[in-house]
Amino acid sequence: MMQLILELSSSLKEMMALILVMKRSRLELFHQSWIDSEQLMSALKISKRNLQTMRESGVLPYSRLSGKYFYRVNDIEEILNKNYYHTSKLKPHDD
Repeated sequence: MMQLILELSSSLKEMMALILVMKRSRLELFHQSWIDSEQLMSALKISKRNLQTMRESGVLPYSRLSGKYFYRVNDIEEILNKNYYHTSKLKPHDD
């Protein structure tokens, strides 16, 4: 009987550890998927007004919760990729 209790206790501890890992993983995924206005302004080095203009003009999709704005990292990456300009050849210097 004591052996069974010890095995159940051990199994319960393992399940609790797995649940904790799953909760952390979901939270980490959320933090990787969404950022707030402060994080976005810092990352893009833009002002609060520029960010507001991007929202109002429909350039930047957002979610609003309790007066705070959140943005999907995927949406931001997509906007940056659409506006990415790459020159295939560098212009030579005229010395």
